[in-house]
Order: sequence, then C-alpha cells, then structure tokens
Amino acid sequence: MSQAMILVVDDNPTNLKLLSDVLEFEGYRILKAVDAEEAQEMIARTLPDLILMDIALPGMDGLTLTRQLKADPRTKHIRIVALTAYAMKGDDQKARDAGCDGYVTKPIDTRKLPGLVAGFLACAVSPTERNPS
Repeated sequence: MSQAMILVVDDNPTNLKLLSDVLEFEGYRILKAVDAEEAQEMIARTLPDLILMDIALPGMDGLTLTRQLKADPRTKHIRIVALTAYAMKGDDQKARDAGCDGYVTKPIDTRKLPGLVAGFLACAVSPTERNPS
C-alpha cells in the first residue's frame, strides 16, 4: 500500500523500536535517529515524508530542530509531528508555534498510531509530487 518514508526521532530505544515496528508492520519505510544531529544527517541524505519528533532530545531539542527544518526551503514541506511525554497545557501550542503539524502524547497508543500517521500523510505533498526532477 503506502511506501511513505517516516523518520522517527527518539532518544529512548524502547520508544524508537516500538514506533518503528508498528509503522514498518503497516508498510512504511522507517528511518531512525536518536538525536537531532543524527536526524539532520539522515534528512540531508533522504527527505522523509513525515517526521515523528520527540521534543525532549539530548543536545538540540525537537522544537529547535523543527524550527530549523521549517525555515529551510528544502525541508519546510515535511510534515512534523511532535512526540512528548510532557503533556502540559500549552505544549501543543508550543509545538505548533515551532512549526509542528501535529502533536501526540506518550505513552503512544500503538492501536491509534497507524491512523494518526495516515491522517498526517494525507495532508502532506511528497517532495516528488511537488518538485519532479
């Protein structure tokens, strides 16, 4: 079905594996990064269709990386969904202000995740459709 590419950025190995396994089972191609720097290296090589971005990353946090990606013409079209265990009032607004297209709280409901991801991808335009080369 879908061959969308999803980059999962999470410094927790259990979360990274869980999210990746669920989405791979749904037929998505998965890239994994444990921090913002690794995510930047992957994005430089391969533009994903969607990024699931943990907010609390070591070093550069997820919102800072999101702002950078949204400010860059090459990556601003990528859909970014914030993942956070810190679901405080106003956090969703902070994520949107940084440029996130959505917001999911942890622990993530793996039964709902495929539907959420499909919904975010349906709103996205893939780089190949936007910019045929």
